Parts: sequence; C-alpha cells; structure tokens
Amino acid sequence: MADAEHLEILRSGVATWNRWRRAHRGVRPDLSGDSPGDPFEDEVRALTSSVLNEVLRGRKPVDPDPPGALSGAVLNRADLRDADLSGARLDGAMLIDARLSGAHLRRADLSGCVLTGARLTEVDGRDANFNAATLRWADLGRAQLAGANLKLANADGITARRAVLRGANLFYTSLVQADLSGADLTDAFVYGVSAWDVQLKGAAQDRLVITTADEPTVVVDDLQVAQFLHLIISNRRIRGVIDALTTKVVLILGRFTPPRKIVLDCVRDGLRRRGFVPVLFDFDRPANRDFTETVVTLAHLARFIVADITDPASLPKELEAIIPRLAVPVVPLLQQDHEPYAMFSDYWKYDWVLDIVTYRDGPSLVRTLDRKVVGPAEQTAQSLTERRARHRSIRPRHRR
Repeated sequence: MADAEHLEILRSGVATWNRWRRAHRGVRPDLSGDSPGDPFEDEVRALTSSVLNEVLRGRKPVDPDPPGALSGAVLNRADLRDADLSGARLDGAMLIDARLSGAHLRRADLSGCVLTGARLTEVDGRDANFNAATLRWADLGRAQLAGANLKLANADGITARRAVLRGANLFYTSLVQADLSGADLTDAFVYGVSAWDVQLKGAAQDRLVITTADEPTVVVDDLQVAQFLHLIISNRRIRGVIDALTTKVVLILGRFTPPRKIVLDCVRDGLRRRGFVPVLFDFDRPANRDFTETVVTLAHLARFIVADITDPASLPKELEAIIPRLAVPVVPLLQQDHEPYAMFSDYWKYDWVLDIVTYRDGPSLVRTLDRKVVGPAEQTAQSLTERRARHRSIRPRHRR
C-alpha cells in the first residue's frame, strides 16, 4: 500500500518532491492504491485519491486549474499500482521503470512523459493523452487505451498483448518491434505510423484509417500495408516511382565469408558511385522457402543482378528460383583460378544470363565495372524492355 511519508512529500509539490528524489535515488516511491485485504484499505485509498486528485490532477473546489500539478516530476521507479490518476496532469514527468499496473489514467495528461520500461498492464488509459511520450519497452498488456492519443509517441519494443487501442490516434507513432499480438486496433488512426517487425498475430485490424483529417477517409485492414497503400493512393506519380525503382536497384548475391565480402563490398560501392541503389544479400543464412521468396521478390525489383558464383554455397538454389522464371539480366562473377559450379552451364539457353566475368580481386573488378558489368547489363535490360514492348503490341486475331 502507499507509503504515508512518500505521499506527504508528494503533497509538498514538484520542487520538494524532485529534491527528495535526487537525494534518495535508490528508493522506490510507493504511491500505490489499495491492497486487497489490507485493514486500512479505505484509508489508503482515500489518502491516495486526495493527494493525487489535488496535487497530480491539479484540481480544487475553489480553483479548477491551479499551478502545482506534477508536470515534469521525477517519479522514476515509483510504485503507482492501482492509483487513481484519472485526469492527472503528469505532462513531461519522468516515470522510467515505474509500476502503474491497474492504475486509472482515464483522460490523464501524460504528454511528453518518459515511461521507458514502465509496467502499465491493465491500466485504464481511455482517452488519455500520451502525445510525444516515450514508451519504449513498456509493458501495456491488456491495457485499455481506446481513444487514447499516442501521436508522435515512441513505442518501440513495447509489449501490448491484448491491449485495446480502438479509435486510438497513432499518427506518426513508432512501433518498431512492438508486440501487438491479440491487440484490438479497430478504427485506429495510423497515418505515418512506423511498423517495422511488428507482431500482430491475432490482432484486430479492422478499418484502420490511413489518411489525414483533410483527406478523404480511406481505411484498410492491415497495419503493415497501410503505409504502402497510402503511397499508392496519394502519389499521382506512383507509376513513375516504381519505374525509377526498377531502373536503379541492383541485387548483389553472394557469400559473406571474409574473402567474398571484400569483393561484394567493392562492387556495391562501385555501383553506388554510378548512381545505382545496390541491395546486398547475404547467402550465409540457412536457406528456406521464405528466404528464397525474399530473394525472388527483390529480383523482381532489380534492374539487373550481380551474382558472385565463386564458392557459391546456397547461391545455385536461389538462381534456379530466379533465372528460369524472370527475365532480368544476371551478371555472373568468378574469381580467377576458380571453376563455376557444374549446373551453371545449363543457363546457356537464357539470353539474359550474361557471360561470366572473371576478376583478380575487388579493386581490379571495380576498374572494369563499366565495361564488363554495367554496360552489358544495361544493354541487355534495354533489349528485354524492347522485346516486352513488342510483345504487348501484338493483338491476337479473333477467328470468325
């Protein structure tokens, strides 16, 4: 239950509280609410509510909005479990590693708060304001955050399993590597959200709003494709963007063993200096179906492919998934005094597979990059583009 001394210091205001916190950094302040079965349960609840309602919330019967709320207060590691913080003014407060499980945060102002590593399981944060708050690695499991404002919040790495975020404002929120398994995101506003490596197993993602308030409302049902879909509907030159992408990307395939990586890095740097966007792919990872599909997807975006077949390991498997199915120029590289793997000769029938380019080392390869790699690859790419155009221009004749 709450510590009466801590509550009394809290009652003294922000300056007194922060001085005490600086002098007692090892103490975890206990401002928690009632403890089930405690004989002083009602007294603790009343004391906690009185202090938090007057000091934190900043409200008194004769003065509806006075100064003295704990804006910017240092409450790191504080125990605020089950505390009544409804409508509290905690903007800019430091709540690193604080315990807030079961706390009542409805309509509270926590804008700009630092809640890194805080435990917020089962909090009632409906309509609370977390604008620009830092919630990295916080635990929001089963938190009630319907209608909450998390605009510009940093929520990277949070655990929010089965959290309710219905109608929440997630504009520009960063959710990198967040765990939202089983969460309810229905009707959430997700324009500008950063959703890299988010876990969404079992999550409800119905009617996610991907447009701003001044745009016609567009909704989707998948957080991870929201950003891409918004790009498509808002960018009138999206076809030009895609065309630019497919004329700049070069996929570089090979192994990441030290001798091979030196060569791949030289090729990458050389291509970058020539205005391309090189994508370097490491084949030392275990090959599986998903891995192969990723390579094929990247190949579809590439202007051409550079494949170092020296000491190839799993590279033959990936080329077999690409070459017969996709007409994109492939430039094979082979270090001098090495032999190509046996099955590579079978690709003679595909004219988008260029002649093998032999090299002594990375720097010497870069010196001949234009003549032996870029020039032939670009010429082949252009030829394939013209062939596709001719094919599309052919109209089948219908028999009468």
